[in-house]
Amino acid sequence: MSRFRIPLPRSLYGRAALILILPILTIQLVFALQFIQRHYEGVTQQMSRGVELELSLFLDAFNADPALAARVADELHFTVTDPAYWTGGADRRDFFDVSGRAIIATLRDGLPVTAVDLQRDNSMVLLLLQTDRGPINVEVSRRRMSASNPHQLLVLMIVTSILMTVIAFLFLSNQLRPIARLAQAAEAFGKGRSIPYRPRGALEVRAAGNAFLDMRARIERFIEQRTLMLSGISHDLRSPLTRMKLELAMMDEDEVRDLLRDVQDMERLVDEFLAFSRGDATEEVVTTDLSTLLRQIVANARRMGQSVQEGDIADDAEVPLRPQAVSRATENLVMNAIRYGTTARVSLLRGERTLRIVVEDDGPGIPPEQRDEAMTPFTRLGAERDPNLGGGVGLGLSIAADIARSHGGHLRLGSSADMGGLRAEIVLAR
Repeated sequence: MSRFRIPLPRSLYGRAALILILPILTIQLVFALQFIQRHYEGVTQQMSRGVELELSLFLDAFNADPALAARVADELHFTVTDPAYWTGGADRRDFFDVSGRAIIATLRDGLPVTAVDLQRDNSMVLLLLQTDRGPINVEVSRRRMSASNPHQLLVLMIVTSILMTVIAFLFLSNQLRPIARLAQAAEAFGKGRSIPYRPRGALEVRAAGNAFLDMRARIERFIEQRTLMLSGISHDLRSPLTRMKLELAMMDEDEVRDLLRDVQDMERLVDEFLAFSRGDATEEVVTTDLSTLLRQIVANARRMGQSVQEGDIADDAEVPLRPQAVSRATENLVMNAIRYGTTARVSLLRGERTLRIVVEDDGPGIPPEQRDEAMTPFTRLGAERDPNLGGGVGLGLSIAADIARSHGGHLRLGSSADMGGLRAEIVLAR
């Protein structure tokens, strides 16, 4: 059984405005209905009853003595036409004329009224009355039978309500603005950028802001400590490896060929592990033309003798990012494509809110059920990815995925439609 849901604004500003405006409109509507029903119509009925009594006096005089009736009509400010020029039909009034209904009902209650016309002249009430001498028309000023339209009161009520709504919304915006700034700071930190933020607003919002600043400081401190630790590890590991390479270089080549290859594999593993652990924490975010960056990566790969094609690269793709980190991620994807295929192609696709770096190859690809596993650190799929047979150490895709996440994006793996191999996309938020 499906539930009916009332559509609500998605933003906090919209929902707050709805909470603020809806009760005001409801109060106004209830007040207006009660005022019109109980006050406006009640006063109209009382005034119409007084005119009805005056018309009854006039009709008695008209039936008894026309000359006396003329003086009575003059004193009561009635305009009498005898015989009638309007012979009537149905009562006529505007649909929105609320008081007109009360006027017609009151006059018909105590007078021989054939028809009432409230449309011919909005300032007058035209009556068709039956007398002993035949039908006559009587015109009476509308002001004598209907309470004045409460335009001033309604306008004052609406203007005051709008003014109070604007004032309340300004106060509400002042309270919501710190929440929006906190959300912007958190979103920017999720994309790898640290923007200035100072807690403001109510106590609860300030507490959330201070908690965010403490969390951001702890994470940055942890990243800095990890980077310093890995820098020391890098130095400690590279020194003995360098000594081993020098010692092996002085020995007989036939005896040390296998050992030298093992040392090179160890050095490559250490380099990739340090690149994965270091990430991009030490690099500043700068506005970079991503199209120029990718074209440079393709040119560098070609100079190294690699078969890398330049696909469809969108121009003027400037976005805040860490250029060295994005270059490292893209180069890892290109190296994987060349290692497991013969040709790689680099493209840049621009969307409404994202930029996609696409690297495709003509290699064997990765089965769909193993793509999530392939992005796990130190994961190698299949015998062709055995490091002893020239494969990697299982960190290339992990490094690319980690860098993509630090920029508010993600790494997506698929199949190349025209090249037949793996299609890797680094999706970056604009």
